[in-house]
Order: sequence, then structure tokens, then C-alpha cells
Amino acid sequence: MYAWESRLNARDTNRVVRPLEWGLDWAERWPGVNGTREWALANPEAYLAQLNEQIVSRSDDFYAYRTPRDFRLEGDFLLFTSPVRTPCSVNNLARARWFPAGHRRALLVLPQWNADAQSHNALCRIFNILGFAALRLSLPYHDYRKPAETERADYAVSANLGRTLDAGRQAVIDARSCLDWLEMQGYTELGIVGTSLGSCYAFLTSAHDPRLAVNVFNHFSVTFGDVVWLGQSTRQVRQGMERDINQEGLRRAWMAISPIAYIDKFARWPKKSLLIYATYDLTFLPVYSHQFIDEFTRRGLPHQVAVLPCGHYTTAETPFKYLDAYYMASFLRSAFD
Repeated sequence: MYAWESRLNARDTNRVVRPLEWGLDWAERWPGVNGTREWALANPEAYLAQLNEQIVSRSDDFYAYRTPRDFRLEGDFLLFTSPVRTPCSVNNLARARWFPAGHRRALLVLPQWNADAQSHNALCRIFNILGFAALRLSLPYHDYRKPAETERADYAVSANLGRTLDAGRQAVIDARSCLDWLEMQGYTELGIVGTSLGSCYAFLTSAHDPRLAVNVFNHFSVTFGDVVWLGQSTRQVRQGMERDINQEGLRRAWMAISPIAYIDKFARWPKKSLLIYATYDLTFLPVYSHQFIDEFTRRGLPHQVAVLPCGHYTTAETPFKYLDAYYMASFLRSAFD
């Protein structure tokens, strides 16, 4: 299984190694940050660690937003201006594919890192068969939102630490904006399904939004930095930064987009969750998935656990993709009752 997983991972030959950038200029765009002080420029790692601590403590402000006013349906796509503005104009137009069904229950679907425009569309159609409407959001810097100068969604997860944090913030705010639109359409029972990077974003969204009563986290981990540092899929990102920062430093620099930081905030509202991980995952290492499950158990949070007998990439292969969909469908049919 590990050999199969590695072969699938090796198919991508367009990975680019980029040097570490602290990205402090991105922080100046966030609420509560009033410019970058001189000491921060002299001690960027310490500054980012401190800033992450502050963000976690007031994360409801960090992930706050104004509902977009320009929602519009063009064919099968919902378009709106992202409340988070970036220097990349194509990324500022949020796009989500709409799979209508039913009148009450809707799922927001967040795909994996580097997902193309077709990824998860088949899953959304399965949700339709089950009676759920589905809205599949293109993540920041992905598919339709990808800058022309990149072949991959490198701007979402990269050695630019500030931009990666900003992409996480934008993903959460765009997701919450999608929930606003679903409510405008009359949907009153809302859930979220996230896979890999999308699973991280889905947890952050649910931890800051009481409307998401049902959650599916498909491949999950406790901290963003540990996944990037140790994961097979992100070895080129680590390669570009490991001369200037270590694993602990990266963990602290990206704590504001790490699920472990918001377990208590997630517990503020009644929620049901399905946690799916893979036994042979070389990208989201199972040891960190187990830690996440332990946190749910320790707090008594309602959850179910499903284990796939495969790895990260092999989840998309037969027969594992069908098993994964079965776990999701079985949970969702019961969780909304």
C-alpha cells in the first residue's frame, strides 16, 4: 500500500521548491494588526508565533466578515466577490458549483489541495440522490481561482507563511459566505464535507459558525504545520523552508489555521461529526489523526470514526473511493434525522 501511495504521489512532476518568505505584509491586512513593527522585521519567527497566539484568542474577529452583496447564479455556478481581498484578482472572485436538490438540507463541499474543477462533483451528485443539495466551493487559488503563473495551487499552501495563513482565513470566510447564500435559498439544515486541506478549512469554518450542525472531516489532523512538515505531498514546501525554520517553529507560525487550536470553540454548539482517516496515509499521518480523535473523546463531543484501509492518494482509487462515499452517505442519512 505504501508503494502504491508513493507511485500516485510521484505522478505530479510540476512541484516547485520556493524559498521561505515570512509574508508579514499579508498580516497587515488582518483585523487588529496595525502595521509591522521594526522588531517584527528583525524577529519574524517570534512575531508570527506571537501573532498566531493573539489570533487564536480572538479568532471570532479574525474569521469575521461582511456578507457579500453580489451573489449571482450563472448557469450551475454561484459567483460572488470574496470578502477577503488579495493582490490576485482572479482569486478574489469566489466560485461554487451548485447541485440543487430538496428544500431544507444542504451540504457545503470543500475539496482537497490541488483539486481540479471536476473534483468532488460526482460526490455531490451522490448527495443529491440522498436528497441533499450540495454547493462545491473552489478553494482560494484553486481551479478557476488559480493565478496564471502557477500550475498548482501553490499559493494556498506554500513557503510564504503569511500568504498561507491568509488563504486559510479566506477559505473560511468564503465558506461562511456560501452558508449565507444557502440560507437565502431557504435551506435551514446545513452541513459541511471537507477532504484533506478542505477538511482543515471545514473544521475551522464549523468552529466559528453555529449553523453547521453536521460535519464530515475526510482526512484530518491536529496541526497544519505538522502535516506540511512531515507529509509526503508537501515535501517541496518543507524543502524550501527547512533552512530557516524547524517543525516546532512552523507549527507555531500556522497555529491560527490549525484545528487543534479551536476544539473548545467547536464545542460551543451542538454538532455531529464523522471523522475519516486512512491507515496507510503518508500525507496526514495517522498518529495526528488519532490525537484529533482523542480530543473529541476527551470532551465528549458527538462523533463517529471510520477508517479506510488505504492511504491519502489511494482514497481516490477503486475500491476505496466507494467505501469512502459509503461512510459519508451512511452518516449523513442518519445525522440529519
